[in-house]
Amino acid sequence: MGLFDRLRGQDDPRVAFIGIDGVPFSLLADNPDEFPNMAALADAGSAGAIESIVPPESSACWPSLTTGVNPGETGVYGFQDRENGSYDTYVPMGRDVQATRLWDRVTDAGRKATVMNVPVTFPPQRNVQRMVSGFLSPSVDKAAYPDDFRDYLDSMGYIIDTNAKLGHKDDKTEFAENAHKTIDKRFEAFTHYLEQDDWDLFFGVFMTTDRVNHFLFKDYEDETPDKEKFMEFYRKVDDYLGEIRETLADDVTLVVASDHGFTSLDYEVHCNALLEEEGWLSYEDDDHEQLDDISDDTLAYSLIPGRFYLNLEGREPRGAVPEEEYDERRDELKEMLENLEGPDGRKVADRVVEKEEAFRGDHDDIAPDLVVVPNHGFDLKSGFKGDADVFGQGPRNGMHSFDNASLFIDDSDAAIEDADLFDIAPTILDLMEVDYSRTDFDGASLLTQ
Repeated sequence: MGLFDRLRGQDDPRVAFIGIDGVPFSLLADNPDEFPNMAALADAGSAGAIESIVPPESSACWPSLTTGVNPGETGVYGFQDRENGSYDTYVPMGRDVQATRLWDRVTDAGRKATVMNVPVTFPPQRNVQRMVSGFLSPSVDKAAYPDDFRDYLDSMGYIIDTNAKLGHKDDKTEFAENAHKTIDKRFEAFTHYLEQDDWDLFFGVFMTTDRVNHFLFKDYEDETPDKEKFMEFYRKVDDYLGEIRETLADDVTLVVASDHGFTSLDYEVHCNALLEEEGWLSYEDDDHEQLDDISDDTLAYSLIPGRFYLNLEGREPRGAVPEEEYDERRDELKEMLENLEGPDGRKVADRVVEKEEAFRGDHDDIAPDLVVVPNHGFDLKSGFKGDADVFGQGPRNGMHSFDNASLFIDDSDAAIEDADLFDIAPTILDLMEVDYSRTDFDGASLLTQ
């Protein structure tokens, strides 16, 4: 037991959750000699591959993981969402998440929560013990609460996110160095507060893993000379997770999870270029760079990642698809997307999901009508500039996948078979013995006892 446990005289079980953004389970499971700490955690507890959500994009995934409900309830569908009754779009932030966060349930139960670097949490909440927001936060100064927490992070050189632009360079040396520096500072901050031992729920995310995967994952799979940069970084991740596990008190259960899987990227698919080429989308003029520039005879448009919207009369400002034609037009669009082939002859779509299948809740009014879950190798972009080919290649060589997300629980009573992202929140509450209603979540606890 830690000092805090001795002082408080309580025996409530606690949880330390460490997020490893975008880490595929197969990467860790297939390399036990390279990653012995994660292999040991799997042997002692429970581990397995789980499914992500539709769409498997970090800005949508983390709100769902931390609430246990789908985007129809969280109100966050991706990195960019659209306003109701408008073509205006916005980047969702923490206040746009409309469902109850895991740490809010913990604090409502009279327990304490430390939350560090979780995407889509800016600005930081003030009802938790301490929080530093993650991805998309402008600065540590604005992202951390309370003041003493902010001052510590400032003093130790905390870094919110890796400089992804460095990954665009052919030589990945500087990018790898920046990734190491970022995760070193993250680990230093995590361990400082883990060892302070004054929390009931510690919830921290390593997002640098996602960044490294985007620019080096194909090097790992294809065994290029840059594979060693990838493996060196992940050996450090494994070391850090092992050190965290060793420092935790006996009353703490460690949970490690990713929000989606990862795979190699072969082709970017520019979805609005596809729609324009196939006669579904047109623009008011040649100088177009945003959604609001589409013309009033447009039938459909797309937002990342692989979200397709009909330009529906009565819903969109210049809707061209009558409501009575909705099903027919959606079926046509779905068939086109299902039959789309890449330059190598492979089908782009693993499946095309209708909105009713994936989204339920008070905020399904902004849900996409269709979502393409791509086959491995195809990364679906949007783009409104109109000067891109349908298929292209960019600086990234890794992409998100719906399957093969990771979940490790340092408890042998957890059953991870057939699990998904929605199961994590109720499992953590069960581990902490915090009451909740089964109907609060789209998932269910994975504990068998």
